Amino acid sequence: MGLSINQNIAAVNSYRNLSNTQNDLAKSLEKLSSGFRINRAADDAAGLAISEGLRSQVGGLKVAARNAQDGISVVQTAEGALTEVHGILQRLRDLGVQAANDSNNTEARANIATEANSLISELDR
Repeated sequence: MGLSINQNIAAVNSYRNLSNTQNDLAKSLEKLSSGFRINRAADDAAGLAISEGLRSQVGGLKVAARNAQDGISVVQTAEGALTEVHGILQRLRDLGVQAANDSNNTEARANIATEANSLISELDR
């Protein structure tokens, strides 16, 4: 008397279909819970490559924007310094015109020279 093994083909097929459906459901739930269309390279390899390239470009653009902002800050600082220098030079010009006036005595001219020297030293600072 031999041993006979029977398989229930319908049950095996049903189990395989159930497993596939559960796997698909798990993938769908993962996408829904993460909010991403692509969670791993197996989901969409080409899409993942494109998104990583775009992510790299966005990072580069953020750095470029930060560099531009740094450049603007440098220019604003230089503008402030040049405005100050312009004011000093304008005052030196005024002092030069005032010193050229013949109605000034030596004390007034000495005071003008003292102020001019202090302005020049401020420029050299």
